Amino acid sequence: MTVLTSEWLKIRSVRSTYLALGISLSAVFLGLALAAAAAGMYDAASPEQQARAKIADLEEVFTIIPQLCMGVLGTLVITSEYRTGMIRTSLALVPRRWPVLAAKSVVVGGLGLLVGAVTVFGSYFAARVVLGDRFSGAYTGAFSDRLPLLIAFSLTVPVFALLGVGLGAILRSVPGTTAIIVGLVYVLPMIIGKIPEPWSERLGSLMIGALPREITGDTITTSVYGSLLSPPAAAAVMIAYAAFPLCLAIWLLRRRDA
Repeated sequence: MTVLTSEWLKIRSVRSTYLALGISLSAVFLGLALAAAAAGMYDAASPEQQARAKIADLEEVFTIIPQLCMGVLGTLVITSEYRTGMIRTSLALVPRRWPVLAAKSVVVGGLGLLVGAVTVFGSYFAARVVLGDRFSGAYTGAFSDRLPLLIAFSLTVPVFALLGVGLGAILRSVPGTTAIIVGLVYVLPMIIGKIPEPWSERLGSLMIGALPREITGDTITTSVYGSLLSPPAAAAVMIAYAAFPLCLAIWLLRRRDA
């Protein structure tokens, strides 16, 4: 508990935490602005255009912002101590070492869980209120029907936070870890989308962006992602994204110098 309290105090004392949280939460306001713009264009369109008009799930679109922000925050939580040399003090006070990384993971993961829920549900409700029954009633369905998917999307945010902690501890590099996180969000999906089938579908099904819909059994065909995994398999892959780097980081932390 002492280690956990110490890590909580550390993360509260740096400006990067508040910057990451602020940018993450801005996703709700960006979603609101885009929903308002979409509503305006819809109202100005002809009846024929309105009948054909479609809109993406805004809560899915803007989840990318908190994913990146919390991934970078997780990276900074561990790499900043290596950069300043404070990690030696932390490990000297906790000789078993792994509780330090575990405490950082709990704190950052908890923040990611909160931020993910606020941004995903906030973006959804903002779009639901603003768009109403526009776009063929895309946001007029029962909330209970959308709830499992919203929860699944919100859980990707703490996954990125923990991924940042794990990769940051392994690489000890902010640029290197950030490049991997950005690659998972932007680069890899685009590359996989250009690979011939069936490998595009197979690899796309393993991307983090595909997992929420696979977990809930919600198949999508208009995406670079695949949908081959069963819900239990998709949940296991999502857990592995967070757990494997952390387990490797703990193993390395106990075997190499600070």
